[in-house]
Amino acid sequence: MSVEAFLDAVSERTPAPGGGASAAVGCALAAALVEMAGRFGGLDDTVARARALRSRALALRDADLEAYLPVLEALRLPREDPERAARLRDASSSAAGPPLAVAEAAAEVAELARSVAEAGRPALRGDALAGADLAAGAARAAARLVEINLAEAPEDARVARARAAVARASG
Repeated sequence: MSVEAFLDAVSERTPAPGGGASAAVGCALAAALVEMAGRFGGLDDTVARARALRSRALALRDADLEAYLPVLEALRLPREDPERAARLRDASSSAAGPPLAVAEAAAEVAELARSVAEAGRPALRGDALAGADLAAGAARAAARLVEINLAEAPEDARVARARAAVARASG
């Protein structure tokens, strides 16, 4: 899907793609900047890891779309349906998985970006730091979705993992 097609899909009056898929694409864009800056600096291991994270983020974009469908199905149930609350809770819990993975991937991208900014070519420092900032934003957005999806289970360990990812991404 082209960038323009993705943006058109996000802007439609539909629930998905939404924040999770957008955070994943932001993470992928950040990873691409790390790849580019790393290539100029001859940082082959970093480039390979950034490439893997970019691919992972794009896969998570698709996974987020799939994971949210059961939430939408549960929301369509009548409010008086005795199974609605449990189905919505279970679906929301499952839907927290992809954004958590995005937050953790984005944290790693931000760390890589900061290392490229330090060790790479000075002329590409701005690109690497732009990648770090984009990754940090993706981590924050994805972590917020984890918190929202797990609002009824704030003690769930995934909430703490999401918050830790944001801290890592923020450096």
